[in-house]
Order: sequence, then structure tokens, then C-alpha cells
Amino acid sequence: MARSLCALLVLLSALVATPAQAAPAVFAHPGVMVSRAQLDFVKGRVAAGAQPWKAAFDQMAASPFASLTRNPTPRAVVECGSYSNPNIGCTDERQDALAAYTLALRWYITGDARYATKAISIMDAWSAVLRDHTNSNAPLQSAWAASTWPRAAEIIRYTYTGGWPNMQRFATMLREVYLPEVVNGSSSNGNWELSMMEAAIGIAVFLEDRAVYDRAVARFRARAAAFLYVAADGPQPKYPPVGNVDTYAELVSFWHGQTTFVDGLSQETCRDFTHTGYGVSAISHVAETSRIQGQDLYPELADRLRHALGLHAKYQLGAAAPSWLCGGSLKLGLGPVTEVGFNALNTRMGIAMTNTQTLTERQRPAGTNYLFVAWETLTHARNPN
Repeated sequence: MARSLCALLVLLSALVATPAQAAPAVFAHPGVMVSRAQLDFVKGRVAAGAQPWKAAFDQMAASPFASLTRNPTPRAVVECGSYSNPNIGCTDERQDALAAYTLALRWYITGDARYATKAISIMDAWSAVLRDHTNSNAPLQSAWAASTWPRAAEIIRYTYTGGWPNMQRFATMLREVYLPEVVNGSSSNGNWELSMMEAAIGIAVFLEDRAVYDRAVARFRARAAAFLYVAADGPQPKYPPVGNVDTYAELVSFWHGQTTFVDGLSQETCRDFTHTGYGVSAISHVAETSRIQGQDLYPELADRLRHALGLHAKYQLGAAAPSWLCGGSLKLGLGPVTEVGFNALNTRMGIAMTNTQTLTERQRPAGTNYLFVAWETLTHARNPN
């Protein structure tokens, strides 16, 4: 069967929404990566001084992102080139979004309204002025920031009763500034499109937009299956859902020269573990949101995700790379990205994951990657909800 027809069938199968895969009739709130039940569990553990949650909370509270004196630095136009060069507002935007989320978490866990109002002030500052993203990294920059903003906004909107007068302006920013940059996906390396779909799904939950949610989930499912290989895929990985990767030779090039495929290998493993971690993290985040929304993509993703976490954890822990894997040379640096997926698969689903557990526990408390990952030991370590 021609590659183009195969790719079309894969995408069409993802686009056909069954009852278990459709947007919820009623969205759950707060419902982007963390639920109220999860937050209540964390709040109780921190109040009890239990570990690792108390240490994780203390780490977060000591971060400048949790400060009541932080001054947001919004821009009308954020310009981000490749590898954030130029960097005109890129770092500021990502870190202000992380600060809003951090402050929202600190509000819920402590009950101190000052943190809620500070989170609101940061979100208001950006929604008052932001109009566009430009240059080559605009889609990825938008994805990273818009993966984080809805997490903060969901917590504030649905748990803080002190009011948010400019909430609709913030919603308009998500719909008109961020959504157009991310909803159409990307033919670039898989971490781009996975982060873009994470952002689109978070925005859809906040806006309660079922059409955007379904569209983004369909693209996400197709890209996740093409990003993480398992033997059930056949002798080679799935072709990406969009782009010009149409032959085996092009696929090998897209997989950064890798020709031996084993369970858990990522499309970016042979590029570096850092970008692989971005993709794995986005997959975990989307699956977590889907579960909160009553859809639960974890069973569909479990085999890919557990193998991917285990494979990369093994080498991140120091195992020597065999010659068939990326020429025997790996660029490590997976980052603090294992906690959400490990909790889902191990704590909730009971799957044994020795290497992933060792790495996750060694990295606790997991901090932030300063892009779109933050405080996941606090929110997801051994969280049964």
C-alpha cells in the first residue's frame, strides 16, 4: 500500500471519534493536567509534612516563580527565532506563564489569596497587550506558553472566589493569539507537534470548545503513534501524519539516522534526550488531561509510553549505549519529565517500571525545565486521583 494512503488511513482512524475518544459533553474543571481531586491530595500531603510532597512544595515556594514581587514583562509581539535567537520576549513569556501556574498552585495549597491575585495580575498583564508571535519558532513558543497558561487559568477560575474581572479577555487571548499558531500542527520534529497539541487541548478545555478538542486529540493520537515506536507497528515506525516523509530513506533521516527500531525508541532519541523528553512530557500531559476529562488515552498509549520511559531512563541512569543505537553515542539530558507518566502507569495502572522508578525517585523533587514543565513531583508523585 502506498505510504500516502497508509498515512491517510492512520489519520482517518484517529479522526473517527468513538464515545471513549470524543470531547466530554461537560468539561471537568479544573481540568488541564491537574484536577481538583489531585490538588486536594497534594494539599493534604503538604499540610501533613509528608514526603516527597513537602520537599517539592518547599522547592516550588523558594522559586522566583512563586514570588509575590515578580513583575511580569508582557510584549505586544514576541519574536522567537530558531533556538530562541532572536529572543525578544520569548523567555519572559514562558517564565511568566510558569509563574502564573506556580502561583496558582501555591494559592490552592496554602489558601493564601495573595498568590491567586498575583497569578491573575500576571495573566492580565499579558492578555492586555499580547497580539502576535513572529519568526521561525513562533509555533513552538506559542505551544510552550499556551501549554502552561491554561493550567494556571483553570485553577484560578474554578477554585478562587475572589473574582477575575478580565477573565474573558484572557480567554480571547488564548483563542485569537495562541490557538491559530498551534491548532494546525507541524511537520517538524515530533516534539513540536506534540507540544502544539498539548496547548490546543488545554485551550479547548478552558474555552469549552469541543470541536477544537476533538481536532487536537485526533492529531495528537496520530503524532504520538509516529513519535514512539513499538514492535506492534511492524518493522519500521509509522510515518508522521503530515509532511514530506514518504519513503523509508526519508523516514530514517527523520529518525536522525537510526535504522534499528526497538520498543520505546523515539523519533528524536538520536537527536538528543532533551527534545525527546519534550515529546514524552507532552504525551504524558495530554493523556493526563484526557483522563480528567473522562476520555483517558492512557490505555491506548500505555505500551508506547512505558517502553519509552524505560528505555530512556536506562541510558539516562548510565547504561552504555550499544553500537546499533545512535551509533553508540547518546546526548543525554532527559529532564524532569518522568513523574506524570510514571504515576499514571505505575501508581494507577500497576505497571512495574524499574528503570523509570529509579530515575524518577533519584530526580525528586522534580523542578522545572523553564519551558513548560514544572513541579511534577508536587502534583503527581504517588497521586492516586
